[in-house]
Amino acid sequence: MYMDSPSRPPLPPFTAETAARKARMAEDAWNSRDPVKVSMAYTPDSQWRNRAEFPRGREQIVEFLTRKWQRELEYRLIKEVWAFRDNRIAVRFAYEWHDDSGQWYRSYGNENWEFDEQGLMAKRYASINDLPIAESDRKFRWPQGRRPDDHPGLSELGL
Repeated sequence: MYMDSPSRPPLPPFTAETAARKARMAEDAWNSRDPVKVSMAYTPDSQWRNRAEFPRGREQIVEFLTRKWQRELEYRLIKEVWAFRDNRIAVRFAYEWHDDSGQWYRSYGNENWEFDEQGLMAKRYASINDLPIAESDRKFRWPQGRRPDDHPGLSELGL
């Protein structure tokens, strides 16, 4: 199921440029909504806190993401670096999705990431809040998948 991923550049210690590239790579992977692909950016024993769930390792990450994207339909995400130092990056993010009844949400949050020397994420701590929104209030309207390069980021959208 998994291929070895000995190195996942950019590697720590991070600069402003490499931290931003790492955040965009994470955003792109999550917007693919492919749990196995996403899991490969994490160490085999990665530790997470996501709301009230605590996945450990790639298998549990895949299980978690599979459940997430079955529940959070038409998911679209934007991440932005907040701070970085050495092997850590803090990002803020927002994503839009709807549930199976058609209610749209914008979920806001912060993540703290810690990477190993190979550039794989060893720890991910996420705090997230959900805001119900009207469909007409959506801001993330690109086709499903990677956010286009010319689409505004969080700061440009006033989020």
